[in-house]
Amino acid sequence: MKDSAVSSSKWLDAHYDPVANLYTFSSCIALADLHGDGENKLVVGDLGTGASNMKLKVYRGTGLLSENTLLDLPTGLVSFLMDQHEPCTPAIAVASGPFIYIYKNLRPYFKFTLPTLEVNPLEQDVWSQAREDMIDPMTLKEMLEGIRFLMLEPQDMEAYVNLHKQQPIRRQTVITCIGTLKKNMADDDAVSCLVIGTESQEVYILDPEAFTILAKVSISLLFLLITLTLYQTIFRFDLIDSPRPKYCIELSSHPVGLVRMGKNVVVGCAQETLHGYTQKGKKLWTTYLPAPVTTMAVLDLPTRGFQAVLVGLANCEVHVYRDKNLISTIKTPDLVTSICFGRYGREDGTLIMTTKGGGLIVKILKRTAVFDDKDSAPGPPIAQSIRLNVPKKTKLYVDQTMRERENAVAMHRAFQMDLSRMRLAAARAYVKALESSLTPMSASLTEPLKMNAVVQGLGPSFKLTLNIQNTAACRPVMNLAISFLYDENLYSMRTAFFKIPLLVPGLNYPIDTFVECLSDKGISDIIKVFVLREGKSAPLLTAHINMPVSEGLALN
Repeated sequence: MKDSAVSSSKWLDAHYDPVANLYTFSSCIALADLHGDGENKLVVGDLGTGASNMKLKVYRGTGLLSENTLLDLPTGLVSFLMDQHEPCTPAIAVASGPFIYIYKNLRPYFKFTLPTLEVNPLEQDVWSQAREDMIDPMTLKEMLEGIRFLMLEPQDMEAYVNLHKQQPIRRQTVITCIGTLKKNMADDDAVSCLVIGTESQEVYILDPEAFTILAKVSISLLFLLITLTLYQTIFRFDLIDSPRPKYCIELSSHPVGLVRMGKNVVVGCAQETLHGYTQKGKKLWTTYLPAPVTTMAVLDLPTRGFQAVLVGLANCEVHVYRDKNLISTIKTPDLVTSICFGRYGREDGTLIMTTKGGGLIVKILKRTAVFDDKDSAPGPPIAQSIRLNVPKKTKLYVDQTMRERENAVAMHRAFQMDLSRMRLAAARAYVKALESSLTPMSASLTEPLKMNAVVQGLGPSFKLTLNIQNTAACRPVMNLAISFLYDENLYSMRTAFFKIPLLVPGLNYPIDTFVECLSDKGISDIIKVFVLREGKSAPLLTAHINMPVSEGLALN
């Protein structure tokens, strides 16, 4: 069973190192051809222990190629082209705190610092007075507490003020996310601008050569960022000239992942849900997940024209979704914290994952792998989620609706009256059938019988077989008779009356007779069968046999 599961899998297990000591997220991992030799390298911003040992690591194949020490925790990492000079090798931008570190040819190249924010005028005035010894430390604390800027114990106040009062006041923000934006062409080898989201609710677009700020806009607090179009076209005007967002998507819970699929956006939320939206904010679909989302990425295969969403879950699984359909499931030995799919080395379909325990997993998509469009998750069929083409409301429909609203009480009373009449008619017919023994099963407790009839033949001669059974547990039935009633101008029977001296419980008693059709006009009629008991006028059972049309002529 294990061998068959491996052979039917869509992925090849290329490499697994459970002690690679890689602690990172999807925003700090990228694939790039750093040397222009056609082989993509794996670039990882390693978080280390969280307080030390933060490094920028580069992998080639399964081995570590180089590493650089980072001064602070990385919050994002991207590869981008700064210029078109040959050879066209991309640079690496690492966001860390308020800085962006640019690496070119795996060496430090440039350091960009976010501009400082405007300082509170009251705080600046208070510190100026403290610098000139116009107020004591306790007065300074009282004035800063009013604007909630200083929360220290009294015994620590004097040392803190003496240490910082001579230093200039600065207010610095930090980077929460980073992305790239093609500058003037949408080609893969085009120059890209850096797009930065900060904790101060601002987005900056940086020039890729001089690293100057090309544009700036204030929006809501950013933790996730995707870029959609070219800077020098629509994006510039939408970004600068719109004081408010043009479209806004309201989510039911906090987003934990965000990816772009063509012209749509897929959002993973904290309530174990995955939502699909258009760029204008229209909700397309929602699917429910078996576990919380840990990370998300895009599975893009341009050679096959195939795109899907990779969703890492807290139950040690990675689900592959195309729209809302689950098309593949990958089980992992540990919880996945980052996912990256793309060209690694010279292999296009490579899936790279890091785990919570610091492991590195590399899988390669088989060239023969085929993803079915049908949903492999249990639940209702896909057709249930397809919207019906509901026609527009006609004037007749509107008039009928208004009539139903105005006469709702009278219509309901009429419906209840008709329903009661129908139930009464059905009950009367049932009682009449019981009293006349018109049913194929006897209602008598002393003679519980059951009968069915079988007609064989094409005509004009038919064989009629009656199967009679005593359904009592242990009581036999005696002295029964069977009689036939039919149109003598249309049919003739060899034997139209039978006597049954004894019916043993549980046994089936077949009774055969032959019926001759006398008409050549292609007509048929009903033959009635009565099961009688000596001394009783009402039959125990009654059956109506619909005779078939004779396909031959009666023989004289």
